[in-house]
Amino acid sequence: MTASTRQPVHTQSVEGFGTVTLTPVDPTADSALIHGWVTQERARFWGMGEASRELVQEIYEDVDRRTTHHAFIARRDGEPVALFQTYDCAADRVSECYEVRPGDVGVHLLIGPAEGAAEHGFSARLLTVFLAYLFSDGGQARRLVAEPDARNQKALAILERTGFVLGPEVELPEIDLPEVYLPAKRARLAFLGAPQTR
Repeated sequence: MTASTRQPVHTQSVEGFGTVTLTPVDPTADSALIHGWVTQERARFWGMGEASRELVQEIYEDVDRRTTHHAFIARRDGEPVALFQTYDCAADRVSECYEVRPGDVGVHLLIGPAEGAAEHGFSARLLTVFLAYLFSDGGQARRLVAEPDARNQKALAILERTGFVLGPEVELPEIDLPEVYLPAKRARLAFLGAPQTR
């Protein structure tokens, strides 16, 4: 396995949880890890269950080439725990489903498989780190937009607990290009505005 030389874009200590770092995905070094996560049954809503490791690498090479889409590995105390993706909503298929505002940033989150018993509050604590990054000068988001699969009740519940407001169900259109294929998806929109600063 190739070691990544990429540096974290955000590091944050969370009391009682550990130090979380967000590092851009290195498609070569991280493809085996990501493949192991996205092909599990628990990740079925991610939509890559049948993907080969080579295809996973190609997909993240495509993301890596773009200036509008970004992927990160989240690590807690050095251990990879989640895949986190952001994108400019105006440059994504979600833009066909709602009225995009300047500063809208789309988000996807896949929590890695836990070793041992589930840890209460794990997802919520990770989300606080992602939100801190996205609403910082580094992330530059004014509003976050999530579009999980409409059937993914667990994801919707986590978003609501984090403060997202659920929006309408929409049909994300199929994308069929030489470099990427995405099937149509029934999704539920959710929105979270930047915290108000005094």
